Amino acid sequence: MATKRQDTKRKVAPKKKATTKKKATISRAGKPAFGGYAISFAGRKETAEQIFGKKPIAPSEMTKKIWEFVKAKNLSNR
Repeated sequence: MATKRQDTKRKVAPKKKATTKKKATISRAGKPAFGGYAISFAGRKETAEQIFGKKPIAPSEMTKKIWEFVKAKNLSNR
């Protein structure tokens, strides 16, 4: 027994209007740092050239030098 195949059209859902929600504005200045380390460079007078040197370096080397500097100057607030 053969079954008849019905031609079905896809039903298109009516378009909905985008709802706009108001975002709460929160002052980030009053919040503590989120994460494991809070590093304060406030009051530092060193330039990037003094920390990294004059030659171009890779991003991984930059990270190593930043952490070396932070640990040498005790800048982490953990």
